[in-house]
Amino acid sequence: MMITDDAFPVEPWRVRETELRADLLPQTESLFALSNGHIGLRGNLDEGEPHGLPGTYLNGFYEIRPLPYAEAGFGYPEDGQSIVNVTNGKLIRLLVDDEPFDVRYGELHSHERTLDLRAGTLTRTADWSTPSGKRVTVNSTRLVSLAQRGLAAIEYIVEAVDDVLLTVQSELVANEDQPDASDDPRVAAVLSHPLEAVQHEVSERGAMLIHRTKGSNLTMAAAMDHIVEFDDRVDISGDAGEDWARTTVVCELKSGERLRIVKYLAYGWSSLRSRPALRDQVAAAIAGARFTGWHGLLDAQREYLDDFWDSADVEVEGDADCQQAVRFGLFHVMQASARAERRAIAGKGLTGTGYDGHAFWDTEGFVLPVLTYTAPRAAADALRWRSTTLDLARDRARELDLNGASFPWRTIRGEECSAYWPAGTAAFHVNADIAMAFERYRVVTGDDSLERDCGLAVLVETARLWLSLGHHDRHGRWRIDGVTGPDEYTAVVRDNVFTNLMAAANLRIAVAACLRHPEAARELGVNTEEAAAWRDAADAVHIPYDEELGVHPQCEGFTTLREWDFTENTEYPLLLHEPYVRLYPAQVVKQADLVLAMQWQSHAFTPEQKARNVDYYERRTTRDSSLSACTQAVMCAEVGHLELAHDYAYEAALIDLRDLHHNTGDGLHLASLAGSWTALVGGFGGLRDDEGMLSLDPHLPSGISRMRFRLRWRDFRVTVDVDHEHACYTLRDGPHSALTIRHAGEPLDLSTHGPTRVAVKPVVPLLRPPRQPPGLEPLRRHSDLQS
Repeated sequence: MMITDDAFPVEPWRVRETELRADLLPQTESLFALSNGHIGLRGNLDEGEPHGLPGTYLNGFYEIRPLPYAEAGFGYPEDGQSIVNVTNGKLIRLLVDDEPFDVRYGELHSHERTLDLRAGTLTRTADWSTPSGKRVTVNSTRLVSLAQRGLAAIEYIVEAVDDVLLTVQSELVANEDQPDASDDPRVAAVLSHPLEAVQHEVSERGAMLIHRTKGSNLTMAAAMDHIVEFDDRVDISGDAGEDWARTTVVCELKSGERLRIVKYLAYGWSSLRSRPALRDQVAAAIAGARFTGWHGLLDAQREYLDDFWDSADVEVEGDADCQQAVRFGLFHVMQASARAERRAIAGKGLTGTGYDGHAFWDTEGFVLPVLTYTAPRAAADALRWRSTTLDLARDRARELDLNGASFPWRTIRGEECSAYWPAGTAAFHVNADIAMAFERYRVVTGDDSLERDCGLAVLVETARLWLSLGHHDRHGRWRIDGVTGPDEYTAVVRDNVFTNLMAAANLRIAVAACLRHPEAARELGVNTEEAAAWRDAADAVHIPYDEELGVHPQCEGFTTLREWDFTENTEYPLLLHEPYVRLYPAQVVKQADLVLAMQWQSHAFTPEQKARNVDYYERRTTRDSSLSACTQAVMCAEVGHLELAHDYAYEAALIDLRDLHHNTGDGLHLASLAGSWTALVGGFGGLRDDEGMLSLDPHLPSGISRMRFRLRWRDFRVTVDVDHEHACYTLRDGPHSALTIRHAGEPLDLSTHGPTRVAVKPVVPLLRPPRQPPGLEPLRRHSDLQS
């Protein structure tokens, strides 16, 4: 439980480990991971050992593996895709006299690591004596450049306390050994020696290794170069083999002297470019690094982050844990997307191999809303990547005997990679989630160019999918059968409310987009009759409602299923302890489903329906998915359960800092980290956009005295400053001097000439705070941490 340990102080702009916790290495390697969306470096120790999971990743670089089936069926995906641990350039091994620096030996006098959320660096300070008593201090600073896409760098400084002979071995290593496979389906498949050597080069101060994958036929290059500073004699040499390269620096240090090395790392990969082109690409990145210099890289990193925080920061007064956690979450969301540039944003970012490095609907549903409001260029890049997979989605739809395009539940390149049909292929809602992300980008930014360039085709083809999936029954109601909503414990059902509402929204969005771009729509084959059929289906969509209970069944008949016995089944997550044959026919919910529908399609429910639905589903939800707590926070806040909402916001934000799901070592939960922003801004800020207007209705729980957040809306930068009595809106700049928003359901005119201060409208809960299943109360409720 990391954040509860004295070794991890709670600080607003840093995540710091004040003493080495070897038992938490897998978790801290994820927490301290650095990335720019193209390169990802896990926070392994410089010397590489001990480690939990060694990891260096390139976005989109994967290997193919066959998917196992006991009994395959028509339309089942045949191949999986797994992210590859590529050539490790982080390694810098140190020998003091002839004894290797290893924290398990000798005496470690002090050790500290700090992830600086404003500087974008990971620093490490170690004070160590060899088993024979020779003492040195080691200071390293690591970054993955946000300004230069293919570049990472490390400053490594050794200072002698005693007179010593130092040998530093800086390395590139491919095909590192990986931990044994796990039975947990959320953990990656283990790839043994996935890289095949192509070429290696070495010079006195650097080296280059080129490898390719055997199945996916992707080629990658990794290069290193060094700046060495020492006032006296120093010997530098290089050597290399197929899977390794080494630059060795040897010198003698007297007490008080220091050796400084700056290591530049460059990475590139391609499925198309030649080996010479890749070699030249990484060589150019190294040359750019040498020109910029170490301090130039630090300055560019800080400048990039200053701009990001100016539009994204959330300030939370009264809850130090949430303050640290929301900034930690925003930092990792930024890292995962900054230079992804038309590659997927995976569920773990580039922090680990969990879920094989796949991207899910989590990206469009949870990560892109945050980016759309804080870093819209990154959101546009992610949507452009999704659009490049449209032809693969069309192929998948044809394979399933459907029209339009069927986007995958999990993928790296664009093909469906889920071997589990009920939760994978049947989760057709991913198509509407993608359409909604395109529409949100257009509404929030006011930019139609993305829709015109690539979004329209996605909207049209997803609309066609829905029309072929759904049908009008004899009463004229439009219904969708055989689908799985967000709740994977209730699979292959009829009329999942979330899916039906999102499909209807997808159809309406597609109609409106075709009207905005009539010529492009005609080129896609859309005619008046097809658009009318979309509109008719959306208007006739069936939304089940249980009149007796006064709630919406999650799907047709859900409220008539048997109740789950939470007193007998107490090992979570249930998916690892209970067969699906027991889960599917019961009222047990893995994650917010109907409740998520109320957040994303807020206008489709009355306040009374929201209150009753929240009450009903709180009692049946296990939160076995990391996607649930943030949504429950938002909706509990809306219906007036502010303290319960605070509990859920706390849980969503702390998921990795406290390793709540016991799998942070496999990589961070990027959607939940994004969800910490959503819980605060969407929950306590009341942010909604499902009716095409910036709507806010802020309310704070007792544990937060003040909250200030920033967002972008149609080229305006808006700051919202809330306490328990008032909300103050400030337009810092924009395309013109005025903006109309909605505050507490009423229009409110804002001006760039000065802030607008209004009263917070009290929220009165219609029902008492609901109970959760036994033992599943949110984290803060049974914690003695009340920061």
